[in-house]
Amino acid sequence: MTSPSPKPSLSTRWTREQIRAARLAPLWPLLQKRGLQRLEQGGGNFILPAFPGLIFKDSYWRWPQRNLAGNAIDFHVQVLGLSFHQAMHDISGT
Repeated sequence: MTSPSPKPSLSTRWTREQIRAARLAPLWPLLQKRGLQRLEQGGGNFILPAFPGLIFKDSYWRWPQRNLAGNAIDFHVQVLGLSFHQAMHDISGT
């Protein structure tokens, strides 16, 4: 019988493929897990009432009032205030 593999630590080294996949991860399922609500704005764009002015679509977001924009990793770091490693763990589900 094999023992379960340990959870990666916050010092995990991420591969380029894992980072690329995390950048392209759809934001809505990740935000939904955090209990956030979205409102449709048309054209596949959504806003988050919890973050007035922030617009997202698929894995990309922008916040014009704060001059911020980016991918799923950037959202976790710049908007939610997580470290890169915390963001990767959240996005990858590990």
